[in-house]
Amino acid sequence: MATDEERSRWVVHGERLIYDNRGIRLGLVDVEIPDGERFEHHAVHLDRAAIAVVVDERDRVLLMWRHRFLADRWGWELPGGLIDAGEEAIDTAAREVEEETGYRVKEIEHLLTYQPMAGMVDSEHNLFLARGAELVGSPTGEIEADLVEWIPMAQIPDIIAHGDIWTSGTLIGLYAARDRLNSGRA
Repeated sequence: MATDEERSRWVVHGERLIYDNRGIRLGLVDVEIPDGERFEHHAVHLDRAAIAVVVDERDRVLLMWRHRFLADRWGWELPGGLIDAGEEAIDTAAREVEEETGYRVKEIEHLLTYQPMAGMVDSEHNLFLARGAELVGSPTGEIEADLVEWIPMAQIPDIIAHGDIWTSGTLIGLYAARDRLNSGRA
């Protein structure tokens, strides 16, 4: 007899690739839902990402003020980026902090891994908590932020309420870091 989990599991019969480029693949997946209906479902596969919450000894977090053209919206974000082939997520997080902000992290640890939109998009996000950072230069490569600032953690709830922190990686990262730092596991 089938378990509840087996009765509610979708069956994947195959996937046809529609578009494939660096960082993104779009496919049509032949799926069968539990009632037996079978159809094609769009699936977006994105490269894995790493994001870092960098906090200092004064209980401030390192944020970047950025414009996102798709939403045509400004907001504060954590540094992060796509994980290169063969690179460890923790190394990507540290590298992205330095490239995007000019700061080199001192200590870094894994916070959590999540999928921001699991219904149609496969996009693993790895969050890290970095304690301490030293300024080693200016941001390198493509300029990704108009402003890089150390913001007091106590101000984060008001910034979120005002709508100036709105991206999933930054929201989840800040909440997870706050919980880790306040739990005594810090």
